[in-house]
Amino acid sequence: MTDSEVIEPGLDPYSRLVAQSVERISPAVAGIEARSAGGRPQGAGSGVIYTPDGYLLTNSHVAQRADTAVVSLSDGRTYEAVRVGDDPATDLAVLRLSGGGFPHATFGSSSGLRVGQLVIAVGNPLGYQATVTAGIVSALGRTLRTASGRLIESVIQTDAPLNPGNSGGPLADTAGRVVGINTAVAGGAQGICFAIGIDTAVEVAYQLMRHGRVRRSRLMLAGQTITLDRRVLRALGRTEPAAVMISEVLPDGPAQRAGLERGDLLLELDGEPITGVDRLHRLLTAERAGRELAIRLLRRGKPQTVTLIPETD
Repeated sequence: MTDSEVIEPGLDPYSRLVAQSVERISPAVAGIEARSAGGRPQGAGSGVIYTPDGYLLTNSHVAQRADTAVVSLSDGRTYEAVRVGDDPATDLAVLRLSGGGFPHATFGSSSGLRVGQLVIAVGNPLGYQATVTAGIVSALGRTLRTASGRLIESVIQTDAPLNPGNSGGPLADTAGRVVGINTAVAGGAQGICFAIGIDTAVEVAYQLMRHGRVRRSRLMLAGQTITLDRRVLRALGRTEPAAVMISEVLPDGPAQRAGLERGDLLLELDGEPITGVDRLHRLLTAERAGRELAIRLLRRGKPQTVTLIPETD
């Protein structure tokens, strides 16, 4: 334990764990004021610095409207920051602070979390700097729909209270390691808050640092999830009850070039079942872009297989 982590004697075990975690992580927690090109405030939130040269993780909905941001640390220092990239599909963004030698957090792993585990949220709710709340992991493996319409998977549900301004701040374990990025509160509920697992956040941050965006593949079509008739399921030998019906084929895209039509029912992509729009989104990874893939479909009651090549979005 370092000098900065020395805790007053006499604390109960629960308080000691929380206090030690806060000692470790709070120097890396930042308040963010997003600003337009003209310097006008565009919103506020929290973030966590994760490299000594000033890379900071936050939410996309905090950073995406900002041309620049003013970042405040718990010791009162302020810095200007620029947006490196943001990914609305996972509600994550990376900013870069000017300067160096910053206090930075250590990443843990969200895959090793257990329901009932103690977690600590640090942020700047309602403008109050470095506010700490604690709770437990209420559930794991939740999904959360973002403003872009995509689902974020492997979301952590916690009862550590979050308020406006906590968005983008870290969720930490008792060792002070970041295990999630706080992102949302269930409207109309108490004690139901969500954080994006740090395993997802690390992968997204790497792509944002390298490319300025997250690369995925796309088919350029619009569709909707439908339930298949039982007779159709029996005829296809299919157990999954749902598929995607194409409602629109966009011009000059992979779907049009493959000859897909409005009304086609998409059943499989690259050997994987398509059980709805969200499942199709998950299948369209960056690794599938530029590859010739088989897509199995039902057109006017007749099964067909065609090939297409997804594009990078």
